Amino acid sequence: MITTRREFLAVATSGLGLTALAARSAPAPRQELSLGFSLYGMKTLPLDRALSECARIGYRNVELSLIAGFPTEPAKLTPAGRATIRQQLTAAGLPVASLLVNLSLTADEKTYAGLLEVLQVAARFAAEIDSSHPPIVQTVMGGTPADWEAKKSMMAARLREWDTIGRQHGVTVAVKAHVSSAVNTPDKLLWVLKEAKGSNLAIAYDHSHYALAGLSIEDSLRPLAPYTKFVHVKDARREGKAVRFLLPGEGQTDYADYFRLLRKYGYHGPAVVEVSSQIFSRPDYNPIAAAEKSYAALAPALRK
Repeated sequence: MITTRREFLAVATSGLGLTALAARSAPAPRQELSLGFSLYGMKTLPLDRALSECARIGYRNVELSLIAGFPTEPAKLTPAGRATIRQQLTAAGLPVASLLVNLSLTADEKTYAGLLEVLQVAARFAAEIDSSHPPIVQTVMGGTPADWEAKKSMMAARLREWDTIGRQHGVTVAVKAHVSSAVNTPDKLLWVLKEAKGSNLAIAYDHSHYALAGLSIEDSLRPLAPYTKFVHVKDARREGKAVRFLLPGEGQTDYADYFRLLRKYGYHGPAVVEVSSQIFSRPDYNPIAAAEKSYAALAPALRK
């Protein structure tokens, strides 16, 4: 069971600051830039089928979704369930790049306590998957842009609690800016990380959210790259006041340039396709076709 929020803060260290965070969060040199697929986009498929299709298409890794309603939701991560998942991963020959959770730093106290439980489950499972090099646990941070000024100090304090859980299990917790969340720009993301001063925190980079704010790949990646340990890829555009997320290749992103810049700024880890819920909630959505289309758009760019 988790301890109280006060107890989490009591055991947290003073932190190492962003300089040390950059050193701790830098991807291992042994890795190569590789394509993966998030099973967030394969909710309707049994896990073994999803894994076999990703392997057949050519993906080198996967992200598991630990969100309620998915085949790998926390309620199914019993000892027997975790063992079955590990067997299926081994059979498919696909390493797990990350575990996706959907947490919030701005939730009310009761909801937030439950989210800490989810993070504990995810971190424990990550350590079981690979005790030497566990997959990261990655999440957005919740809230709305209007929450930022009033709640940013609380968010930093709670992020220290996430760091504590990560350190307890030897797992990195990577946080992602989102166009509709309280943390929606590189500056805000760097501020909250600096204030949290966590040694097991990192950044999950997803340019689609910065593109919607008018930032180029290089302008957003340059300041974030030293702390980036995971990358999501998808396209996005604005349609009037609405935000539309797209599959890779359906927008204007130059992925050959994207991958070139990732390498330029020292990132050599997984680049994982994320299919937005805007897409996979459509009645005509086909998860296998989406995975094939995304791979066809990205694989040639990766080889350039």
